[in-house]
Amino acid sequence: MADDTNSELAPPFSALGLSEHTLRALTDSGYERPTPIQAQAIPLALKGRDLMGLAQTGTGKTAAFTIPIIERLTGGPRRTRALILTPTRELCVQVEESVRTYAKHAELDVISVYGGVPYEPQETALRNGVDVVVATPGRLIDHLEKQNVVFDDLEVLVLDEADRMLDMGFAPQLNRIVAQIPIYRQTLLFSATMPPEVEALARKYLRKPVVVQVGRRSSAATTVTHAVYPVPQDRKHTLLAHLIREGNLDTVLVFTRTKYGADRVVRHLRDEGIEATAMHSDRSQKERTAAIEDFKAGKIRVLVATDIAQRGLDINGITHVINYDVPTQAEDYVHRIGRTGRAATSGDAYTFMATDEIGMVRTIEHVIGQKIPRISIPGYDFGTLG
Repeated sequence: MADDTNSELAPPFSALGLSEHTLRALTDSGYERPTPIQAQAIPLALKGRDLMGLAQTGTGKTAAFTIPIIERLTGGPRRTRALILTPTRELCVQVEESVRTYAKHAELDVISVYGGVPYEPQETALRNGVDVVVATPGRLIDHLEKQNVVFDDLEVLVLDEADRMLDMGFAPQLNRIVAQIPIYRQTLLFSATMPPEVEALARKYLRKPVVVQVGRRSSAATTVTHAVYPVPQDRKHTLLAHLIREGNLDTVLVFTRTKYGADRVVRHLRDEGIEATAMHSDRSQKERTAAIEDFKAGKIRVLVATDIAQRGLDINGITHVINYDVPTQAEDYVHRIGRTGRAATSGDAYTFMATDEIGMVRTIEHVIGQKIPRISIPGYDFGTLG
């Protein structure tokens, strides 16, 4: 177990004993040195060890498990030999893209399997045989029940964002899936936090795992600057527009507690002439994908989301995360703000605090181990309003 260190001090990828085709793919993507979680996890995973990786989002943990998988599978027979389980559709797609990126010079087939899209193309690909399956639990069980895929030859199982999968109630599905996987396999579990439920899951699924930890548990990203803005609930929408305009904020991710709240914030921003779109579970997969792509491309300045987006959004350049509503769970604060300040870049996290949210902010401060500065803006701070 090790603390976070500057990736500039890490040895280059070429020192990790990786194959030429993987090194070429990394070079093509502009990567020369591993992040701390990669530098620690990759050599252990290459040795076949079961592993628990504890690190916040944005630390490069996807490559920490995809690169060893590619190294292990290259040149082998065409059958399903690796399964990566993710909690959300968005993360599923992004992990698939990562596998394709790092395996671009290797002969590996990969497919992402998730709901909200046509079933038949997934069925055809699975029956034809693929090396790596990246899946959400629900849709994968649909394919297992129809015997579209078998895991008799599976060598590696990855549980990505394990804490989030348990939060979303996927424990029964995980048990059903793992029951159809060979006992003698390598299992890699990655999580941003380690509550008792995840520890129990690790004891159940992993064999003598080595633990790799970057940063302390439940710690907020050190590259993020935090601030709390005291503001009445009914003034939050005007404060949001004020900060975006006056600060010339760009690529802003705003979190609300409800789907209705997200849609309402988008309407307010559009009324103020600020390009914005919403992302939540009532939107179709096609609409959610389009929202992400427009946000990435800069067509949309502000993406307003419920906690469906707190994990799995790997978007470079998010400059600000704004908690329009204070999250009810302190751990969710850590996950939300992890959308900015990624890969050693800096970012800002603003939290709008109404009077009935003061206690929740104090709980967050206790969990992350730091006091968050209050910023008072005249005309908005409820402490200055008559």
